[in-house]
Parts: sequence; structure tokens; C-alpha cells
Amino acid sequence: MTTKIAPSILSADFSIMGETIKKLEKSGADLIHCDVMDGSFVEPITFGGQMIKNIRPLTKLTLDAHLMIEHPKTQIKFFADAGADIITVHYKACKKISDTYLEETLKLIKSYGVKCGAVVNPDVPVENIFPVFPLCDMVLLMSVYPGYGGQKFISEVMEKIKKARAYAVQIGRPEMDIEIDGGVTLDNAAEIRAAGANVLVAGSAVFNAPDIKAAIQKLKA
Repeated sequence: MTTKIAPSILSADFSIMGETIKKLEKSGADLIHCDVMDGSFVEPITFGGQMIKNIRPLTKLTLDAHLMIEHPKTQIKFFADAGADIITVHYKACKKISDTYLEETLKLIKSYGVKCGAVVNPDVPVENIFPVFPLCDMVLLMSVYPGYGGQKFISEVMEKIKKARAYAVQIGRPEMDIEIDGGVTLDNAAEIRAAGANVLVAGSAVFNAPDIKAAIQKLKA
């Protein structure tokens, strides 16, 4: 299965975002990971759909909108209209509202012709989102607690990756994208891929590297 690298622009210099997006595309990135935080579901506030709308004309790469927000259903149309190619929403944020809110939100995303995905934090069993796997184009497993970049990978998540891949195979979706976000480095990327993840979100590992293109290629290799 092809490994895809999704640099997280949360770690980029916002003052030169347009230049950075173009550089990432030339450097072999496969997706642009956009961490949207509302200051409520997680403490920080990052950016909203306007950022995605502004960078959409600059690249043909997949724009991966990771919504770390309360009440995600209210924001789906905005992010779809802004040009997001895939929108992922958190199980925990949805569960707080109702048992059916996650499924409803995923269906709403797809109604706009956008791919969708469910997200679980490190302390949430991946089995909790098995019921919505058939709806998902991607599942995102957080390997750190959301909110801040530069955290260390939580090794226990490796087992969750294996379970997610095994279940995807079980339901006839062996090529399903399984994304890992948090603490991905050159030291652990091979093990993460071997466990079954094929989309690696990388922030510090890309943007703190002296050569972005070389870092992306090493993560893939």
C-alpha cells in the first residue's frame, strides 16, 4: 500500500503560507493536513475555513481538514464550500451531543461530495468507530492528545492501528486510508507503516527539517 505524507500546516510559518503550500507540493507531499481548533474542544484556536479557501487555488493536493471542534455538523457546509477534499470529525465531540451525531455528520459531509472520516483520541478504543467504518473514506487515529504540536508518539496506539487495518480488511475495505496524527518521526515511521497506517501526518518532522523534500521522501521510504 502506498504511503502518503500529510504535512500539518499547523507547524508552518503562517506569514508565508502560500509559498509553503507550493513548496510542499513540489517536495512530494500527498495531502495538506489542516488542523482546525476552536478553543473549546481543544484549548488552542488555530484557523477556520478561510485558510482552506485561501490555499485551495494554490495547490491540487488533497486538503485534509481535521476538525477539532465542538458541534462539527454546523461547520461542514463552510469547509466543503471552502474546498476541503476530506473532512474528519472527532468521535468524542460527536458523542457528547448524541449517539447518532457522528453518523449524521459523516453523511452530511458526503452529501456535499466531500470525503469523510472519523477520529479517535488515544484514550478512545478504535472499536468505538467500527460502526461507521463503512461510511468513512479515512479513519484518523490520534497518537498524541490533540491541541499541541511536538508531542511524543504514544506507543500504545500501534495496537489500535493493527485493529483498524484488520477491521477494514474484514469489512472488505483493505485499501481504506488509515491516518496517524501526532509524534510521527523518521525513527518511528517504518513501524507505524508496518502496523497498517498508510497516511502519516507530520508537522515537526517536516517543517523542522533542514530539507523538507528530503524529509518527506525519507518518511515515505
